[in-house]
Amino acid sequence: MTRDFAKKNRSKPRRRSRAPKSSVPAWVWLFTGAVLGAFIMFLTYLSGVAPGPRPLPQVADSGPTADEAALPKPRFDFYKLLKESEVVVDTQPLPDTRSAQDAGSAYMIQVGSFDSHARADRMRAELILLNLEASIETGQVGGKTAYRVMVGPFLSNATLDQARGILISNNFKPFTRKRKIEG
Repeated sequence: MTRDFAKKNRSKPRRRSRAPKSSVPAWVWLFTGAVLGAFIMFLTYLSGVAPGPRPLPQVADSGPTADEAALPKPRFDFYKLLKESEVVVDTQPLPDTRSAQDAGSAYMIQVGSFDSHARADRMRAELILLNLEASIETGQVGGKTAYRVMVGPFLSNATLDQARGILISNNFKPFTRKRKIEG
């Protein structure tokens, strides 16, 4: 059987989309978004503006009170004093602060004290890797042999301070000791 496709079948109604069409035009949504954005930008601008000076409340001036009249007005004379004062600086170098007793002595830094020679030797190796002159000394403490790890000797305070700085920056706790130089 032949069918005529030119005629439309009117028996079935067309299905429409289930979402209802919005009754608000698109330009209203655009305008609302622009106004909301402008308002937010205005609030952002206001948060960055510093408040202006507030006017002081007007008080009837009845003159200075008894407390205010008794207080002296402060004077700031230090500007004048600084201009008038002159400091004479001695250009001679400072004398050596080491006394005659210090001439025959040197400083040593004790980094650690151990009860075994192996632990002391391990710390001495760490100090040698830090480019410090380290040695191990033995001594008796409470009837037991103690192995002290020493750095030095240092004849000047500058090298002593430099070595202490290296030890402190590498988490060692240095202890400075004064020794007489045999000679």
